[in-house]
Amino acid sequence: MVVASPNPTRNEKIQAVDLPIIDLSAERSQVRKLIVKACEDYGFFKVINHGVPKDIISKVEEQSLSFFAQPVSEKQRAGPSDPFGYGCKNIGLNGDTGEVEYLIFNTNPISIAQRFKTISNEPTKFSSAVSEYIAAVRDLACELLDLIGEGLWVPDTSVFSRLIRDVDSDSVFRLNHYPHLHNKKDICKDNDTSPSSISNISKVGFGEHSDPQLLTLLRSNDVGGLQISPQDGVWVSVPSDPTAYWVNVGDVLQAMTNGRFVSVRHRALTNPSESRMSMAYFAASSLNACLSALPEMVTPEKPRLYKPFTWAEYKKTTHSLRLGENRLNLFRISTNDECFIDQPLE
Repeated sequence: MVVASPNPTRNEKIQAVDLPIIDLSAERSQVRKLIVKACEDYGFFKVINHGVPKDIISKVEEQSLSFFAQPVSEKQRAGPSDPFGYGCKNIGLNGDTGEVEYLIFNTNPISIAQRFKTISNEPTKFSSAVSEYIAAVRDLACELLDLIGEGLWVPDTSVFSRLIRDVDSDSVFRLNHYPHLHNKKDICKDNDTSPSSISNISKVGFGEHSDPQLLTLLRSNDVGGLQISPQDGVWVSVPSDPTAYWVNVGDVLQAMTNGRFVSVRHRALTNPSESRMSMAYFAASSLNACLSALPEMVTPEKPRLYKPFTWAEYKKTTHSLRLGENRLNLFRISTNDECFIDQPLE
């Protein structure tokens, strides 16, 4: 079991890698090839000319920074995260912690409007900004998933995007705030001047993990901290770019491509002198959707790697484990398992 340590360890190797950059305004046939290659090589890429309007991004960022700037006692009115709402340091239900505070929302507009009654003095303004943002990034996620379908030459190129366009999609939107470590206050306590958090060394804000959903679209302010791990013990620092989106493959997409795509492991480190805020859209299917390797991804040379599962089953498994554990391994087909036949997606 891999459990996030409070600080990066000294025996880790940091590599400099030119990560894939995809220009969505380029010729479509070339774009889809580049996306598929990036998903195979890294499970991770950057998209530019993505089409999400700057004003929509700015509204959410402005409202979010105002929320996180409030006294802790005010922020806690929006919590605890159950799983939606405000949380601080505690990540999940199994003891993982990090130097982070966050807001988590279900992407259903009605759920968002209800949640914001406890989050903001201007709930309509904040919830409207978030709903508008979610609609824009959902469209971007669907476009990327359609390009993936085209690049994989599957007959139904909307097989992935249809999952998150479902009215019952279980997609999630998360705002993460990583305070800089020169701030003497404990981020979870008001009026705490304990020097324990003062350091010139980056700490783990969000520990090593893979995302369980299909795809994640991440955007942050102009402060670095995100790292990906293309192999055990090796980390690649991701350059900050507030004008772009970083996209990573999730566990479900790895399973549906029968391991052809890689669900990238990643983490976020704090910055000693600057606060970092990120916005993450996690694209997921409905809870009852049956998720299985596409028939085109299964061949005699590459038999099915994972048992079919519903998103509800996989989500339950995710919530039962520590952050860093490999969840997909629990669904891997062993030589003792029966052969699994293709099952249609619901």
